[in-house]
Amino acid sequence: MKISIIIPVYNEVNVLPMVLDRVMKAPLPARCQKEIIIVDDGSTDGTTELLSRYKDLVMVHHSVENFGKGAAIRIGIRKATGDIVLIQDGDLEYDPNDYLAVLQPIVDGQASVVYGSRFQGKLEGMKFANWLANKILTLTTNILYGCRITDEATAYKAFRIDVLRAMRLRCLRFEFCPEVTAKVRRLGHHIHEVPIRYNARGILEGKKIRWQDGFHAMYTLLKYRFTPMEQPSPEPARNVAQESSSPA
Repeated sequence: MKISIIIPVYNEVNVLPMVLDRVMKAPLPARCQKEIIIVDDGSTDGTTELLSRYKDLVMVHHSVENFGKGAAIRIGIRKATGDIVLIQDGDLEYDPNDYLAVLQPIVDGQASVVYGSRFQGKLEGMKFANWLANKILTLTTNILYGCRITDEATAYKAFRIDVLRAMRLRCLRFEFCPEVTAKVRRLGHHIHEVPIRYNARGILEGKKIRWQDGFHAMYTLLKYRFTPMEQPSPEPARNVAQESSSPA
């Protein structure tokens, strides 16, 4: 099976080489191969130039400006050719050595969607405000969508590709997590969770999510609980981003 690892990045020149080194070395389930897709979301700090070093190892898409994490992930999904899609942030908060745990249930046919739960695993450095926001969003998800997950906002999410292509995503920024969770549940899929490791970083270290994004996530959960599901269709470039795609 082929695993498409989508890495949305924006101004991560300092940590991206370490992330890519870990991703390339990360273990996968037996008989699986990696496809690494980096979506450079309009970086201005040298990330774009850095990626030229990896042109023979990964697939790279360069957006002409910063549209947001959600838009970058949507572009990555469109370009994926694997059987399974896994989302990897372009920083060091998550450990790629957890790929095996996240992917194995899908490879074994036991799940179609797997979330890596920080609250079931090893959690370090998360501020109380972030902890509380995560708990509120997760509780809201469980109430609205009839599930029993522990970590709605985790970055480590893996999906069979057919699950993602059965929905139409609209996200631009950090609302990817609540939107995809809502639509996965609306389509009737169970979300399987496995423990993962997490080491939080702060704003001064490059963390980009802000408190306002928590309110947007809550709005997204409520919106898609009651909005009719859209049929999937090819997304015109103008709906995702005014994008330019090329090797690094």
